[in-house]
Amino acid sequence: MTDQPTVGRFDGRAHLLPVRVYYEDTDFTGVVYHANYVRYFERGRSDFLRAIGIGHAQLLEGEAPMAFVIAEMKLHFVRPARIDDALTVRTTYDAVKGPRLMISQVIERDGDTLCRAEVTAVCIHLDGRPRRPTKALVEAVAPWLASA
Repeated sequence: MTDQPTVGRFDGRAHLLPVRVYYEDTDFTGVVYHANYVRYFERGRSDFLRAIGIGHAQLLEGEAPMAFVIAEMKLHFVRPARIDDALTVRTTYDAVKGPRLMISQVIERDGDTLCRAEVTAVCIHLDGRPRRPTKALVEAVAPWLASA
């Protein structure tokens, strides 16, 4: 058996991913640099998909290769995360509308909200044009959507 990084776990519709704050994530005061919250949110979205059996490599190598771009991300910073904090990235995929996936995310520490994000990801062809998600992706995400 080999050690594998965690992909987190599900709690109802929400995917929970544990994240540790390292020195490299912080500014000179030991507070997480604001741009690193975006990185934590990316890990949450990616590991949600990985946990339901859809990996980015699989999407790139499929019969109709596709990828995602972020079209919109609204962030609300509530309180700072600090070096050595154990955080949880809570991710819910809320809806699929045409090529868009609507996603809600929260970063928490001990149940307290530190940062919230409302994200619109767009499925694209590899040349950058929008496209509808594959049937396999829609079917895999469907049980986790708000309307499910």
